[in-house]
Amino acid sequence: MTQHAALFSPIEMGTIHLPNRVLMAPLTRNRANDDGVPADLATTYYTQRASAGLIISEATQISAMGKGYIQTPGIYTDDHVAGWRKITDAVHAAGGRIFCQLWHVGRISHTSVLPDGAQPVSSTDEAADAQTFTKNGFEPTSKPTALDAQGITQTVADYRQAANLARAAGFDGAEVHAANGYLLDQFLQDGVNTRTDNYGGSIENRMRLLEEVLDAVAETFEPGAIGVRLAPNGGVHGMSDSDPETHFAAIYKMLDARNLSYLHVMEKFPGESSGAELIKALRPHYTGFYMANGGYDAASGAEAIEKGHAHAVAYGRPFIANPDLPERFRRGASLNAADQESFYGGGAEGYTDYPFLEAEPA
Repeated sequence: MTQHAALFSPIEMGTIHLPNRVLMAPLTRNRANDDGVPADLATTYYTQRASAGLIISEATQISAMGKGYIQTPGIYTDDHVAGWRKITDAVHAAGGRIFCQLWHVGRISHTSVLPDGAQPVSSTDEAADAQTFTKNGFEPTSKPTALDAQGITQTVADYRQAANLARAAGFDGAEVHAANGYLLDQFLQDGVNTRTDNYGGSIENRMRLLEEVLDAVAETFEPGAIGVRLAPNGGVHGMSDSDPETHFAAIYKMLDARNLSYLHVMEKFPGESSGAELIKALRPHYTGFYMANGGYDAASGAEAIEKGHAHAVAYGRPFIANPDLPERFRRGASLNAADQESFYGGGAEGYTDYPFLEAEPA
C-alpha cells in the first residue's frame, strides 16, 4: 500500500512531467575537481537518486568569479559541459529528470578561490558576517567590491553563457539561485543592497538584476523550463530586509507573470525557527507551480500538497542518506541516518555508499 499518496500523484511542472512530487533539492557536497569539473563519482551519486520526481543539481557556479567554496562544480567551460553530460545522460538513462542550479555566490567568497586572488563582487562593498570553505577550512569571507555597470553587464552575460552550456550538457532546465544570501539575493534585500543607482533603492530596482538574468536564461530555456529559488525568511550569510512581506510579494508577483516552471522557496533553514506567518502571507502572490522546501518529512510534505500549499516538496538532507527516498516514503520505511561529518568534501564514504531498501517480495 502506498503511504503518503499525495507525494506520488504525477503532475506537469512547466514543460516537465513529474512522475512523483518528491524532489531532490540542490545539495553542495564539495566533491568536484579543483577545475570545477564534476568528479566521476558524481555520476553514480546522481544516478542513484534518479527516482526523484526532479533532481536539482548542486549549486553550480556560472563563472570563475561566481565561485565561493573549494571543490564546487562550474558550468562555464567545455570541460564542465563534458563532465556534466556524463551525469545527465546517466540520470536520463535511469528514467530521471535534472535541472542545473545556476549560482553566483557574490560576496560569500574568499580571495583564495578566485582568479588571481581577486576580490569577490556584490551589490555592496561591505563584507558579509559569514564564513566560506577554503583549503584551510572555514574562513571569514573577503571584502567585496560593488559591481559597476560594466560588471553587471558581464554578470548577466555569464548567466546567459551558463544557461547555454547547461543546455549543451543535457540538463532539462535551469534553476536560478536567488536565495541564501548569494549574489542575486544580495541585490534583492535592502539590508545589504544600499545602492543609489538603477539597481538599488526601490524593490523594482533591486529586482532588476534578477529580471535581466531571467531574460538572459530564457534565451536558451523556455520559461516552462526555468525555476527560481528564493528565501524570504533567510537571515543566512548576513542577510536582512526592512519589509520582507511587501518586498517579496513584489518579487513573487514579478515571477508569477513570467509563467516559469516553478518557484522554489526555502521556507526554513535547519536549526532556525520557522517564519511560517511570512511564508503564509506571501503564498497567494504566486499562482504557478510552488515547490516547498525546509524541514518537511513524508507526512508534512503530503499534507502541504493535500492542503494546496505546495505542488511538490524538495528534500535536501534526507536525499543525502537515502538515495531511494521516494520508495522509502512510498513504503513508510525507516530512513538511513545521515553522517554530517561527510557532508562536505571526501570521497565515496557518506556520498555513494548509503544502502538502498531491499526489493519488496513478489
